[in-house]
Amino acid sequence: MAQHWSMRNLPEMDEEQFRLWQALLEERTGMALAPERKTFLETSLAMRMRELGLERYDVYYEQLVNRPAADTIMEWSILVDRLTVQETSFFRHRGSYDLVEKYVRDRFTSARPPQNFNVWSVGCSSGEEPYSLAMLLTGLFEELKVKPYWGITATDISLPVLAKARRGVYGARKVELVEPALRERWFTKISDREYEISAELKGRICFARVNVLELHKVPFQDVDLIYCQNMLIYFRRWRKREIVTRLADRLAPGGLMVLGLGEVVDWQHPNMDKVRFDNSLAYMRRMH
Repeated sequence: MAQHWSMRNLPEMDEEQFRLWQALLEERTGMALAPERKTFLETSLAMRMRELGLERYDVYYEQLVNRPAADTIMEWSILVDRLTVQETSFFRHRGSYDLVEKYVRDRFTSARPPQNFNVWSVGCSSGEEPYSLAMLLTGLFEELKVKPYWGITATDISLPVLAKARRGVYGARKVELVEPALRERWFTKISDREYEISAELKGRICFARVNVLELHKVPFQDVDLIYCQNMLIYFRRWRKREIVTRLADRLAPGGLMVLGLGEVVDWQHPNMDKVRFDNSLAYMRRMH
């Protein structure tokens, strides 16, 4: 029987192994790990290897590489979950939500308001972002007295965070930062430490696993609002541009794509115009 090692006695990862892991992670997920993150990678892999009863990085690597892709979806999902920082909050980056509010108001007070409104939250993590959008949109549609057919598709590569998002249960510290009126309406206190999102909001959102390296396989078209923040930070510059271009191609004419401030620089698209709005980065698809 193999001896179990402790986290204080991590197996050594040599430079060749590190380069192999770097290449594999980038190929499968697009994540680019800088050399100074070698210790972080060792620790993250070691935590997972301990759970699997493995003692060597090369054995784990071979398992991921040599097993059929369909058999490793869950394993990759767990591993990506360990390697990404999922620190998020409700209504994070307020400027972006202010822009969404203005955009929706303009669309639904125009001469020809849309009958449908489709939203895509890309890299939704544990769900705070799509639930924030759902709170905002519900309030706006009520205020404007319009009743479009609408919903949000929220996607992420990580199955564990998607499971948490579907459950819709959040710590009190996070929920207490939400405006009191919204907290009162949309959350139910289930213990001193936890709140649950209302069934009404959950019903507006479909959570699904999507790897952004495989956007060409995603059947979405004519999306009115694409919201993608804090996900592109893990990718190289050329890959960010590629992902953003693929997202832009899924927008409906007049659709809005909201990104994180500073996440892409000097990106251009023949059918897109940059939106000028304080504390935000967004592009709108031309009508023709």
